[in-house]
Amino acid sequence: MEVFWFIPTHGDGRYLGTQKGARAVDFPYMSQIAQAADRLGYGGVLLPTGKSCEDAWIVASALVPQTKRLKFLVAIRPGLMSPMLSARMAATLDRLSGGRLLINVVTGGDPVENAGDGLFLDHTSRYELTDEFLHIWRKGLQGGEVTFAGDYLTVKGGTLLYPPLQKPHPPLYFGGSSDIAQSIAAEHIDVYLTWGEPPAQVEDKIKRVRKLAEAKGRQVRFGIRLHVIVRETEREAWNAADELIRYVDDDTIAQAQKVFARFDSVGQRRMAELHSGKRDGLEISPNLWAGIGLVRGGAGTALVGDPVTVAARMKQYAEIGIDTFILSGYPHLEEAYRMAELVFPLLPLKRDPAGSLGDSEAAASGASSLGPFGEIIANNEPPTKQDPSFLKENEVQADEGRIPRLAR
Repeated sequence: MEVFWFIPTHGDGRYLGTQKGARAVDFPYMSQIAQAADRLGYGGVLLPTGKSCEDAWIVASALVPQTKRLKFLVAIRPGLMSPMLSARMAATLDRLSGGRLLINVVTGGDPVENAGDGLFLDHTSRYELTDEFLHIWRKGLQGGEVTFAGDYLTVKGGTLLYPPLQKPHPPLYFGGSSDIAQSIAAEHIDVYLTWGEPPAQVEDKIKRVRKLAEAKGRQVRFGIRLHVIVRETEREAWNAADELIRYVDDDTIAQAQKVFARFDSVGQRRMAELHSGKRDGLEISPNLWAGIGLVRGGAGTALVGDPVTVAARMKQYAEIGIDTFILSGYPHLEEAYRMAELVFPLLPLKRDPAGSLGDSEAAASGASSLGPFGEIIANNEPPTKQDPSFLKENEVQADEGRIPRLAR
């Protein structure tokens, strides 16, 4: 299992839909989040794309030297970028980052935003263009001369002089719920992404994409994009979910849903159908909460619960084929720590959890990286390591009246 975090270049704060508790997302703050994710053992970070965000390529290139191991999932935009220029950008960042670039293929689902960027193709045409783009992009990064004549794109004698470090090219990530999107995933993509739908719906997508890929003699991995609200007890987690949307009023929800309704994205429509713009019934599957999607586009669901429960829900997704989890939480700096400290010890992670670095990295980062972890008790004894299942058992016993509930 690999877990990524998120750089919130479109804004961050303690609450949704309000300036209360909001914070500026400037370069020092983005660096804090990236460095925290790097130290805590996240495999990479997703950088969002679109007019509401800082440019992902510039942000990634600025954050690469601030980190050591972290990978950066950065968007290419068929229809907005030349495929060969995009290939050169990818090769350069892959080389200068030491092979830490991942590519997120984004076709764009808002016709109004697309028009503002000069793209006037409908949904099907954008995906047909994306298919042509990826043929050119992949061939360019694999080396040799590229000549291609399609319905949307034409390249004659394209060459890439500086190859990427990762072969044959940085891995391609991509999400799309329509039939044509899944066909493109089967043809080109390394990791197919889905937003956080209930497990049965995600499993259906995985089966369809896997079957399409197998028909083309390919294998595709699978990832999921989710928010997470984890606290030491279940009750605290659900209280935190309620707090996150405490300032979201009905007018704000209606305004947001009106914008989302103009999207031609099948995935966005599926997200909206999970909550229908209403506050009631937001737990759409056990511990899967759709409250974020009331005002946020794209990923609109969160896993909510105590550490044992959140880990169990992630493992449930893993059992149906998900191996990459792209997570986020509000505020992103604090929640990166909370997730790593509470849940990572319960997961079969591809990378080591917080506080477990390689020998050379531990030496370079200072003696405190070697432990003990936590404040020394009475200036004399190191703190004991707590079994993460203790709090879960404590809460269960409290609910049954066998022990007093922990103070909240």
